[in-house]
Amino acid sequence: MTARAIVLLLLLTPSLALAHPGHAGGLAAGVMHPLLGLDHLLAMLAAGWLAFSHRSPVAMGLAFCGLLLFGFLIGLATPAQAWVELGILGSLLIFGGLILVGKRLPLPALLAIAGAFAAAHGHAHGAEMATGLSAVAFGLGMAVASLLLLTAGYGLAAAVRGGQQAVSQRLAGSVLLVAAGYLLVTV
Repeated sequence: MTARAIVLLLLLTPSLALAHPGHAGGLAAGVMHPLLGLDHLLAMLAAGWLAFSHRSPVAMGLAFCGLLLFGFLIGLATPAQAWVELGILGSLLIFGGLILVGKRLPLPALLAIAGAFAAAHGHAHGAEMATGLSAVAFGLGMAVASLLLLTAGYGLAAAVRGGQQAVSQRLAGSVLLVAAGYLLVTV
């Protein structure tokens, strides 16, 4: 599949865009959500890609998943907030920009930014979830799937070698920026 076909496919998937409303609880729903919500899928792959530039998969995994769960727990206790959706879109814009230009932030700064975005992603789901064991299972499933996506993003960045690295980096950053723009106008 060519890069253009991938971008076109992403642009033609509005039902996958911001898949927040109406969560069913449970472990399976939690695992599936990051895989089916385009915003979450791309943000987590991007965070993994950025972790590769620092060779810091453990630090990114702990920061991202820890703050994702923290945001989820805060969301369980508070109503939905408009700023959360902006934070989610911001994650695609900032991550996309960093990847596109090849900007390597100091690791603490990258972890702080990724953690803030992870908390926004988590909050979006916690605020729309009923509390109880079903919500706990959803949160754990979401964290497990997120960790797998972070690992996949790290692996994608690691798989790119030589002259393909710059082209792949520009393509990955561009896909994130286009997806953010698409989500901004469609949601």
